[in-house]
Amino acid sequence: MSRHVAFERLHNFRDLGGYPTRDGRAVRWGRLYRSDSLSKLQGEDWRRFLGLGVRTVIDLRHPWEIADRGRVPHHDGLAYHNLSIEHRPYDQASLGEDVEVGRYLADRYAEVALDGVKELRRALEVIAEDDSAPLVMHCASGKDRTGLLAALVLTLLGVDEETVIEDFARTGLATGRLVADWSAAHGGTTPSWPGYGRAPEEVMRLFLADLTASHGSVEAYVTGSLGVDDALTEALRARYLTP
Repeated sequence: MSRHVAFERLHNFRDLGGYPTRDGRAVRWGRLYRSDSLSKLQGEDWRRFLGLGVRTVIDLRHPWEIADRGRVPHHDGLAYHNLSIEHRPYDQASLGEDVEVGRYLADRYAEVALDGVKELRRALEVIAEDDSAPLVMHCASGKDRTGLLAALVLTLLGVDEETVIEDFARTGLATGRLVADWSAAHGGTTPSWPGYGRAPEEVMRLFLADLTASHGSVEAYVTGSLGVDDALTEALRARYLTP
């Protein structure tokens, strides 16, 4: 199976299937996807998306992003949830050259984990619902907000930390196209921050370490701060893991 699903306008759409879990199972293919903004879907891309049979979209962007750039096209049978988990927006492209990628982004993720508990909890509930899959979670680039939620989901499914980190870093394969899109939308200029669109492993490694230092483990954060119980975790595993 190919993890990256090729689209013309989407650059970071990929399947979370195939990752092994600690209990000897694996995440099912074709059930759980992560992506950059689905508002870019049109033409052949839209037809290919429909061919995946997606039933649920979780859009993690701010309402003002949706108002400015659109959302996934309406389609009968496609459930849409806007859950804006980031409460303190920031402009990555305009950051200074001296801003270190790993520590800066890990700190922003920590803010999301602190501020967005209600929305993160709801996202996990939606993902665990009986009829939600196949499901796509996305933000603008499919890197930061999407990466954080994907990390929580994979951890609850029993995927080991190194694999979670590796999955996050796969966005690096899309960095060039993400930067090119930004440049095209800004008159051919280049983002002032060299870290724009990048997803080094260090970001997720630092974030998970910080979460563990504060809460004891990633799972303890999810159960304690988000209020996720055993029933929700078992529902996730029933929906997305192989027998």
